[in-house]
Amino acid sequence: MTTNNGQLLIDKAPGMTSHDVVDRVRRVLGERRVGHAGTLDPMASGLLILGVGPSTRLLRFEQAQVKRYGGQVTFGVATDSLDADGEVVASTTVPTLEVDVVNAAAQALLGERLQTPPMVSARKVDGQRLYALARRGVEVEREARPITIDRFTLSATSDPTRWDFDVTCSVGTYVRVLLSDLAEGLGTIGHLSALRRLASGRHEVRDAWTLEALEVAVSEGREVLGAPVSFVDDLEKVTASADAIARLRQGQRVALDVEGRGEIAVVDEDGALVAVVVARGEVFKPELVMPTEITKR
Repeated sequence: MTTNNGQLLIDKAPGMTSHDVVDRVRRVLGERRVGHAGTLDPMASGLLILGVGPSTRLLRFEQAQVKRYGGQVTFGVATDSLDADGEVVASTTVPTLEVDVVNAAAQALLGERLQTPPMVSARKVDGQRLYALARRGVEVEREARPITIDRFTLSATSDPTRWDFDVTCSVGTYVRVLLSDLAEGLGTIGHLSALRRLASGRHEVRDAWTLEALEVAVSEGREVLGAPVSFVDDLEKVTASADAIARLRQGQRVALDVEGRGEIAVVDEDGALVAVVVARGEVFKPELVMPTEITKR
């Protein structure tokens, strides 16, 4: 069997949903099995990581990666969604802001903290999306989630109400909430007016395809997918013998020359991903096995 299989990095344009991107890639590759990790809102642009073919089963390994974003915050105006897609709910005069003062306020937000998801978000409460409840004018209690802000810096623009920012944060961080908190710390209000995902884990947007460039590359027969093993770069790896690989493909437990006790990526002598296994006593049980005779498009 020959099919598309692997990792695809896309530079999403603003105005599209992440699902729009998936649909377009399905058409371009002629492959129904396409999924993504780490949803980007329609107003946002930047890096979206896709799994294609059997590699959609590996997307979970990209979900917990640290993210880096760049963008712009507008002070003096608040919206109901905390971003530019929402309705303006308040406005005020912006105090004179100095670079050192703004960045000192940003530094105060570094480290581990709890963050409450906004009502206009895809989080579920009692099985319902928060944004669906918000559209009906319903506001519910939301559980605060732990997040980590590793880096947060801002620089002034020619417009004193608009500041560029660069933030590195844990998965699950709502940047618009972070910027709203920053505005409050500066004695004003504000909202997210532009957002671009620059990196997710080790992946950077500069290595991603635009959808237009992807279409051209595929039409020319060029390779566009990364190897499935790219999804598990953060796992410990072990090269297995042909006999062990055959047994893993049959769902059997095997002995491996590795000391790790978490999830382990098993590769063949060519470095191709065979399986992800976990320790069970002195042997390893296959949790996920990649199909045989797969080639990348």
